[in-house]
Amino acid sequence: MKAAVLNANEGRFDVQDVTIDAPKGREVLVEVKACGLCHSDLHMAEANYGLPLPALLGHEIAGVVKGIGPDVREFAIGDHVVGSLIQFCGHCQTCLSGRTYQCENPSETLRPAADGQRVTRDSDGSPVHPAWGTGGFAEQALVHENQLVKVPAELPFAQASLLGCGVITGAGAAINTAGVRPGDTVAVIGVGGVGLNVISGAKLAGADRIIAIDALASKEEMARKFGATDFLNAKEVDVVEAVHALLPRGVHHAFEVIGLQATAEQAVRLVRPGGGAYLIGVPRPETKISLSQIDLLVRQVDLRGVFMGSSNIKRDIPMYADLYLQGRFNLDDLVAREVNISEINEAYDDLKKGAIARTVVTSF
Repeated sequence: MKAAVLNANEGRFDVQDVTIDAPKGREVLVEVKACGLCHSDLHMAEANYGLPLPALLGHEIAGVVKGIGPDVREFAIGDHVVGSLIQFCGHCQTCLSGRTYQCENPSETLRPAADGQRVTRDSDGSPVHPAWGTGGFAEQALVHENQLVKVPAELPFAQASLLGCGVITGAGAAINTAGVRPGDTVAVIGVGGVGLNVISGAKLAGADRIIAIDALASKEEMARKFGATDFLNAKEVDVVEAVHALLPRGVHHAFEVIGLQATAEQAVRLVRPGGGAYLIGVPRPETKISLSQIDLLVRQVDLRGVFMGSSNIKRDIPMYADLYLQGRFNLDDLVAREVNISEINEAYDDLKKGAIARTVVTSF
């Protein structure tokens, strides 16, 4: 099959022929119908985060079950599914408490070495490592059933794929991590695909004021379509001053969705006493932030790193799917365009330039 393989941390993918093994144990073979181009995959492609190479990235997967391992319990051939990079065992104390995104044994979803490789390169038979146990930049993916969720067949594949990361990360940060409540005020720094979902989640939770912040004025229209009540152009105003001009005490919740030192520190300064700053954007490995400890103490500000929107995919993905089918959650405007896997590098070049929503691979 065709796959976009990362052979070096140079930000480029090579479309190559690979072979995928038959499912074993609790593995599910998925025919990939759509895979979103997430910024996190670009980060992994450009810098060394310890990911073994060659790697098969792509974790926003939607498709159809084509085969199941002998121990699979949840799925049958023909099911429509969404995949996620959240790996969980399902039996540790943390998983049993519902916090599967903090699983103590995430590697249990990976294939034991004795069972051989999931994916190998045709040219030399060398292993290609599916990142986080997904590997969606390919015609098929072999995924542990704990990383898959069944979704309604009427859900379009391109929209469904975004549920696996962008939606649960953004909306989940607002709903699960921050616990936004009716009447709360929110600031979102970075209005890309994940930022738009933070706005959606805050709106769904009943936030009274949602301030979208971005350096591209072109993102205002989309931000307001998803529920932003205000938009600040970070190139034209001092963001901290502008937010405090709108809300003198600051916001209850500030979300940083870029992964930069300056914007992470800015998020803390936007928060009112007793509020929370939530860091969602993936920074480069060497990034550090500098904060005043006394400021955090006196203002009683919570600072939280957010992983995948604190999501339980078996609960949350079906919820967002149902909300979309009811017309209550916007997925359609998240899909900017659909491309062939051969166009992946050009699509990521566009993302670097500030593309607003997601590009989705829907053909191979």
